[in-house]
Amino acid sequence: MAKGYDTNQARLQALSLFGKDLARRAKSKCELSGESGVSLKTYEIEPTASEPDYDKCLLVSEAVLDQLKHPKSIQSKQWRGVLAELIWSELPAQQVMAYRLLEFIAKNESWAQDVIDEAYIDESVIEWAEKAPL
Repeated sequence: MAKGYDTNQARLQALSLFGKDLARRAKSKCELSGESGVSLKTYEIEPTASEPDYDKCLLVSEAVLDQLKHPKSIQSKQWRGVLAELIWSELPAQQVMAYRLLEFIAKNESWAQDVIDEAYIDESVIEWAEKAPL
């Protein structure tokens, strides 16, 4: 048990080293909702590699993190405008999460599938997104 704990602590410490660079990239806003003035957490996009990867991390608000951890709590109407913009992001990590959220929401909301259909999404982004859907 101690070995797993130590490994997890080492991973968390490695992720914390990305903090300043992520905050700079995100301009201290949630990289998914755009919300500012809130506490931000580093979110590692699955599937995760053995070593943390800056390009596979996003800074997200606690409210967004909670929705990502509990997809049934996703409030689809709040995401409509945000995801329509994020799917066009130049940052692959944002595109991957926008795609995952849209795919999940599209099960119940037709507008989400429309956004996916209208967007140009690189095949590598789709492959990454489909490796670990919400």
